[in-house]
Amino acid sequence: MTEFWTTILDFAQTTTARVGNQLMQDFGRVQASEKADGTLVTQSDKWADQEIRNAIASTFPDHGILSEEDDKVFRGTEWCWVIDPLDGTTNFTRGIPIWSISLGLLYKGTPVFGYVAVPPLGETFHGYWGSIPELEVPTGAFRNHHPIHTSNDDPSGNHFFNLCSRSTSVIQKDFPCKIRMLGVASYNFLTVAAGATLGGVEATPKVWDIAGAWVIVQAAGGSWRSLKSEPFPLIPQQDYTTRSFPTLVVSRRELLPIFAQFVEKVKI
Repeated sequence: MTEFWTTILDFAQTTTARVGNQLMQDFGRVQASEKADGTLVTQSDKWADQEIRNAIASTFPDHGILSEEDDKVFRGTEWCWVIDPLDGTTNFTRGIPIWSISLGLLYKGTPVFGYVAVPPLGETFHGYWGSIPELEVPTGAFRNHHPIHTSNDDPSGNHFFNLCSRSTSVIQKDFPCKIRMLGVASYNFLTVAAGATLGGVEATPKVWDIAGAWVIVQAAGGSWRSLKSEPFPLIPQQDYTTRSFPTLVVSRRELLPIFAQFVEKVKI
């Protein structure tokens, strides 16, 4: 299986690098339109989605694909890629250099490999997660191929916690950390994995927003709590177009009760 995982990593790295190079040419230069769910999409999103889907179909013809911009129904295939071709479209169109390309590889509906590229920052994150003997899944989480781990610090006024735009109700005078808002669900959680923040919350992420980061956060030692329903394993023949998975992520399990009391006030 070692050769298999090497192929998976090489594919994710090569594909996101190629797509990311083109997206950098479009960065801050394209207009967005509004989708039915109120989120934004550009021609760059659609192009990147098609490029990644074509690459998967060519390299792994037996693998399924679940995509924000195309097929949103999980077909129940043993292996399935979940892709967000451009997480942070608003940042992308406004010239704010935080947006990502996110890939999650699922085995029987549950992510076992995640890869997230952040082209404007020159960062890539990847990780492996899962105790599945027949797969011989590697272990660990990495940023630019260097191992990363969540922080062991206790909350203080000198530590950070990330919000999304729909979770600002957690802000209270007694909140134990400084607040940041990045505008990119995957990167929100990856800052926890890398030890830069102690936690983060997303009120309405879709499965393609979290599939890649889900693996990396836990491989780095973080704790993932679903606030409504568990995202994985995916349900065969389920349409994930409108399903959201409110999520709290913290750097270690002991911090869950500290932040959960604030997150309960988030409207989900």
